[in-house]
Amino acid sequence: MRKPFIPQLVYFEPKALDYPLGKELKGKFEGMGIEIRTTTSHNQIRNLPGDNDFQKYRIAKSTLVVGVRKTLKFDTSKPSAEYAIPFATGCMGHCHYCYLQTTMGSKPYIRTYVNVEEILEQADKYIAERAPEITRFEASCTSDIVGIDYLTHTLKRAIEHFGQTEYGRLRFVTKFHHVDHLLDAKHNGNTRFRFSINADYVIKHFEPGTSPLASRIEAAGKVARAGYPLGFIVAPIYLHEGWQEGYYHMFERLDAELPQDVRDDITFEFIQHRFTRPAKKVIEKNYPMTKLELDEAKRRVKWGKYGINKFIYQKDEEEEMKEHLYRAMEKFFPKAKIEYFT
Repeated sequence: MRKPFIPQLVYFEPKALDYPLGKELKGKFEGMGIEIRTTTSHNQIRNLPGDNDFQKYRIAKSTLVVGVRKTLKFDTSKPSAEYAIPFATGCMGHCHYCYLQTTMGSKPYIRTYVNVEEILEQADKYIAERAPEITRFEASCTSDIVGIDYLTHTLKRAIEHFGQTEYGRLRFVTKFHHVDHLLDAKHNGNTRFRFSINADYVIKHFEPGTSPLASRIEAAGKVARAGYPLGFIVAPIYLHEGWQEGYYHMFERLDAELPQDVRDDITFEFIQHRFTRPAKKVIEKNYPMTKLELDEAKRRVKWGKYGINKFIYQKDEEEEMKEHLYRAMEKFFPKAKIEYFT
């Protein structure tokens, strides 16, 4: 079973130590014997260890920057939620296909923000603007926050904050099973806890550094028994030899774990594998031995935002994928809600 993430190197921005969480984390990392450095800003981080780009990339992915979130204007996060709530950026996983590789560029380290109360106050303002409509906040647009939350407890603080709101809802998704510290949070049903799941083949070949499927499913069972609304993102749906059996088996294992009394309120989101030309370039640089199929000639083009086209599966492949996954989902979870397929 994969151990929780421990950073090799931690940077502190000076203002981070003005906040209680910043001071707490510094004491924690000193106690763990982790190398600590200071930086005026994450943008000023230079000279990460490593003899070449390959090594530097891997060390950066195990580096944590503790800082203050300056921009409190939240991005939108459709179709999942109204807003993205920014508690962290970056991820310790090494998923070959991940879009963060292009958005994080040459700085793939993980950042966590210590001005949590200010971020939550801003969320409250957005909620007040839309009340009495429900306002949903997605906490995992730019990171897998569960992967670091056993250290920071930022997510736990947010879950309990949203648990006290009338019109605010929190949601996030994870590929990690380190959820025990979140099980006693007073969520009041206002947080949807989602897990990213996939066929074993995809996790084994393209998601190094994350928890195995069995661990994620076991964690989902714990979360369900803790009373959280539960959801699953099946992504990226990837066609490989034996994919039908692989995805069927995934649903079968989920069915064996989840208690019957939570099944009236489970959501599924389905996202087929896609890539852009800039992403393909970065993937081939960072993971030169990847088995990920990135042949543009086998795909069809979908127009993307900002003029960057995405390469997705052919229409007949997409239909077969959809039919197979929907049939399996309906067999095991007939009352589940499909949020979208894209």
